[in-house]
Amino acid sequence: MRVRFHHLGVACRQIDAEQEAWVALGYRPERAEFTDPLQGVRGRFLVGPGPRLELLEAVEGSTVLEPWLVRGVKVYHHAYEVDALEAAIDDLRDRRGRLVSGPVPAVAFDRRPVAFLAMPNRYLVELISAQPVSVGTDAGVVIAGTGSAP
Repeated sequence: MRVRFHHLGVACRQIDAEQEAWVALGYRPERAEFTDPLQGVRGRFLVGPGPRLELLEAVEGSTVLEPWLVRGVKVYHHAYEVDALEAAIDDLRDRRGRLVSGPVPAVAFDRRPVAFLAMPNRYLVELISAQPVSVGTDAGVVIAGTGSAP
């Protein structure tokens, strides 16, 4: 399985307040923020002197980030782009990873599918399909990826 590091996922209660701390370290927004109702998050990518960051806050009614926020965990996942998502999922499952979410189309990546796996070391890994999505439907929503997202 060939993986390419993409970003660190940072859980926060308020993206704007969180961004201020990272701006002080030389980070800046990479592109416009996004909202992904399927995953229950609003996010913003930051780039700077270190790895790309994805700041995430829950949308109204979502509790997806609560397990980390209540424990005071900020950086809660590493994300990697993979050429063959299903094969990568199978490989991590063979290594005792547990699929906890997905694959689902992700707004942040032009609807390319993503999957989250909990690894035996209790760390969460996001796999992002490097392949653009063909025109099709998912839950009644037309999805046509361009692969232009970071």
